[in-house]
Amino acid sequence: MDGKFEMKLRKIDDDISLVPYYTNEDIAIEWYQDKEVCRQVDNIDHVYSLDRLRAMYSFLSTHGECFYIQYRGKLVGDVSLRDNAEIAIVICKEYQNLHIGRKCVLDMLQLAKEKGMREVKANIYAFNKQSQRMFQTIGFQPSGDEWYIYHIDGKEGELYDKGNDDQ
Repeated sequence: MDGKFEMKLRKIDDDISLVPYYTNEDIAIEWYQDKEVCRQVDNIDHVYSLDRLRAMYSFLSTHGECFYIQYRGKLVGDVSLRDNAEIAIVICKEYQNLHIGRKCVLDMLQLAKEKGMREVKANIYAFNKQSQRMFQTIGFQPSGDEWYIYHIDGKEGELYDKGNDDQ
């Protein structure tokens, strides 16, 4: 497969799985219809059109690994790890602050490690304090204007998460 990893379901825990991207516009468009979520993700003041959604998924699915986030059987967002080692994540408003994002980002760090990446980065807007806190809890460090970086060590085992396990 052109040296790429074969995409497969990634089970994070009993509640959360990452489902490889497939065209599912009717569900996916829902979480991009919240202006606040769109601002957090793209710093825009409008919701996604179907064309924008299609263009985004086309880009993400051809430039890395893209997954839907499934929580207790329901799709609630998406997460991607691009070939350039950038992580992007969106979770619909109703499912934020349940530590779903943290677990998904930790899994993307594990995927990055499996792919031999030495570091991973995330672009987080200055006003998005919620995402900044979550990424920093995992171990990302500020690295320039609105960028955060995570250095993957060569050691085997679990990646570090400074947050509470019971959250």
